[in-house]
Amino acid sequence: MSDQRARFETLLDFSQSYASRRSPVCAQNIVATSQPLAAEAGLHALRRGGNAVDAALAAAITLTVVEPCSNGVGSDAFAILWTGEELVGLNASGRAPMALDPAAFASRAHMPTLGWDSVTVPGAVSAWVALSKRFGQLGFEEVFESAIHYAKHGFQVGPITALHWQASAKIYKDFKEWAQHFLPAPKAGEVFRRPDLAETLERIAESQGEAFYRGELAEAMQRASLSAGGALRLADLETQAAEWVNPIASPYRHIRLHELPPNGQGLAAQIALSILNRFEAPPRDSPDAIHLQVEAMKIGIRAAFDHIADMDAMRMSVEELLDRDSLERAAAEINPRRARRNPVALPTSTDTVYLAAADEGGMMVSFIQSNYMGFGSGIVVPGTGISLQNRGACFSLDPDHPNHIAPGKRPFHTIIPGFVTQSGQPRLSFGVMGGHMQHQGHLQMVTRLFDYGQNPQAASDAPRWHLFPNYDLGFETGTDPRLIKQLAQRGHQVHPDLGAELFGGAQLILRSDSGYIAGSDHRKEGQAVGF
Repeated sequence: MSDQRARFETLLDFSQSYASRRSPVCAQNIVATSQPLAAEAGLHALRRGGNAVDAALAAAITLTVVEPCSNGVGSDAFAILWTGEELVGLNASGRAPMALDPAAFASRAHMPTLGWDSVTVPGAVSAWVALSKRFGQLGFEEVFESAIHYAKHGFQVGPITALHWQASAKIYKDFKEWAQHFLPAPKAGEVFRRPDLAETLERIAESQGEAFYRGELAEAMQRASLSAGGALRLADLETQAAEWVNPIASPYRHIRLHELPPNGQGLAAQIALSILNRFEAPPRDSPDAIHLQVEAMKIGIRAAFDHIADMDAMRMSVEELLDRDSLERAAAEINPRRARRNPVALPTSTDTVYLAAADEGGMMVSFIQSNYMGFGSGIVVPGTGISLQNRGACFSLDPDHPNHIAPGKRPFHTIIPGFVTQSGQPRLSFGVMGGHMQHQGHLQMVTRLFDYGQNPQAASDAPRWHLFPNYDLGFETGTDPRLIKQLAQRGHQVHPDLGAELFGGAQLILRSDSGYIAGSDHRKEGQAVGF
């Protein structure tokens, strides 16, 4: 144990300074998710002898049943995990169908968000298979047991999930198969059953995922696509493969932030923190602190908008975007007293589930999966309960942009798992679900934990700020009005008293000398649990 880490743990602040008053959870084995039944499913996997990967899979698969307004079997997924010896990453995002014709989109003003034109190959199942085969201790079928139980026998719908479900009914009501599977929208506390999905999960479990990509479920997806003029084909599903990747490491103070390489937007958080690293940390929650964080994040967001795409299509490399001299020049452009409306370009050539799990053997998992927008595309494959994601909406229609839509290409992705190491050892598995909030949330969690020594629950509870795509600055209800006023005086275009739904949901597990310390976002209905 390094002196640096020991000092940090001595200074760790366990006071709860913000509104939720949830307590951090301390345990040797721990799971943190956005839904209590999923957290319990992960904990059950640990109690029966599974490791953190088994717990993460049990939780993730259960979430496809009990939180369908954010994720499903038709989602994509990403993961970063500490194996006990090294850090590894997994990109299980799907590609655009090979039959997709970019010319058919040329007359559109923006990418479609609903229907078959927004569908990309679902990758989450390939993530489950890859993680279980390489690292799981339990049998693949075992991690499906809770999900199948809730799909078959029903689950009581949580209050936040019910609100999102009811709001989605208006958006998707004209999609016949979606309406048959998901309507009438349940009220909070009502029991909802998904028998079609239960059978689908059983087929996936017993076939080790083969039924989904090469068997009867793949054939059902192709039939649905062909009948509606969609581009998805069996060949697209057969070639889907989760890809093991090396996470990108970026130093910040005495720690290193790890993100997955593009097509995800995690690089934006690393750019912002690398710029922020050039400044001393001002007092917590002060106008100086928030101003510097926001100005650094603007540069990271612009870089994401300009450059991030499928790695094979990017024109700027990760190394160029993290170039030290470029970041130094970008930091020098920040005025500590005045907001910049249009952030400098680097001078070089909405709904998701996130969960974290850790075990007493030292394995830590950071895992995220998502439909993208709510229930996704609105496409539900008849008789299967498979709700397909609308991640294709993240492609660009600009033919000069590296993220321009093309067959066989992965789109820009908002979902990003985060991980922190310190002195070469695992320190934090974390994420902040919520579309454009995610890279901003990573910055806010890292600074609160490692600049100010806040515990994971307090870091999650603190009121958040949100940079909109036009760089206006939103503040969550509960933010000190004096802080907002002072930032407005520095030239920020501020929007106070915004609802919690804009600010995502965090789950965090921090490794300590004695075990783990976890926090679960009060903006969601989940929890951290452990033993």
